[in-house]
Amino acid sequence: MKRKRFSVKTRLSLLIGTLLLVSGALLLAANYLLVRGALLEDDAPAVAGSSSSTDEPQTHEDSANPQSVVRPMTIEQYRSDVLRTLLIQSGVALAGTGAIALLLGRLAAAGMLRPVHQVAATARKLSADNLDQRIHLPGPKDELTELADTFDEMLDRLARSFDSQRRFVANASHELRTPLATQRTMVEVALVKLGRDQATRELCEKLLVVNARSEDLIEGLLVLASTDGGLEHLEDVSLDRLVSQVLVTFGPALAQAGVRLRPDIARRTVRGDPVLLERLVTNLLDNAIKYNDGGTVDVRVGNGPAIEVANTGATVPADRTETLFEPFVRLDRDRSGPNRGVGLGLSIVASIAQAHHGSARAVPRDGGGLVVSVALP
Repeated sequence: MKRKRFSVKTRLSLLIGTLLLVSGALLLAANYLLVRGALLEDDAPAVAGSSSSTDEPQTHEDSANPQSVVRPMTIEQYRSDVLRTLLIQSGVALAGTGAIALLLGRLAAAGMLRPVHQVAATARKLSADNLDQRIHLPGPKDELTELADTFDEMLDRLARSFDSQRRFVANASHELRTPLATQRTMVEVALVKLGRDQATRELCEKLLVVNARSEDLIEGLLVLASTDGGLEHLEDVSLDRLVSQVLVTFGPALAQAGVRLRPDIARRTVRGDPVLLERLVTNLLDNAIKYNDGGTVDVRVGNGPAIEVANTGATVPADRTETLFEPFVRLDRDRSGPNRGVGLGLSIVASIAQAHHGSARAVPRDGGGLVVSVALP
């Protein structure tokens, strides 16, 4: 069993309070010893007035009322009473001082640890898409400001690294689009000129399939790079109208795959980039058709998730659904089929959703298949 530890603030306040309490106890002990030494050296008689009463005889009135007689106090009793009173009053004062010390220690610990909480709060706001947060801790140069400055410098290095990576992916993908398009054109021209050479025609058709998958990969990388860089132009988008338009374009693909579409579309307006949102819907439908078993595809737009797409198909393990949104991750190992993608479809969906400050979630469908829902503000 893991032992529970107190927080740093609690430990620091206890330390400060304990030190003040120990200091007070030492002061009390020193005061007690000094007073005790002074009393032992003092030969003065008891309380004023008590010594004179011992030499005078009691009057008749005093004899009649024995309760009013002031009895003499010895030196030992006087010293004992003084020391006992000193201990009681000092103990009460020490307890009150200890409580105040713990409270002041708590306040002092909170003030000392406030910069650490500021560093932690900044770290929680960070992500790969949001590295512009900085601490900029004010105050004199000390260990805490040095920690905050070091953290800011680390964020600067991370931001430059991520920007460099995004630029590299975008530039490399852009540069590869032209040669791929050139290769596709050359293969298509060769198909026209081949005539009846069936073996060569089959080879060219396979090359076109490979070329198409490469173009899809490059296009996906470009979309990922653009969404990771954040969105610049936002507008109100009628999501129901956009989804309806995309469904019309998927009519031939649905018929070819033998998949039945069941739409349930209500009015929904979101703030975002219409081009990227169209790509999000396209990828969801493409994924639902591609990994279907000739059953159905349910598309819902409205309250709750902005859009939800459910498809029939093979059983999806529940512990693998989160990995589907990672780049180049697919449940099956066959990447050579003509209808298989490159493993970027759902990762692009998740990236576009995050760029719109939303999220994407996938759960296995009862009876097989997958349900992917996208939440958008």
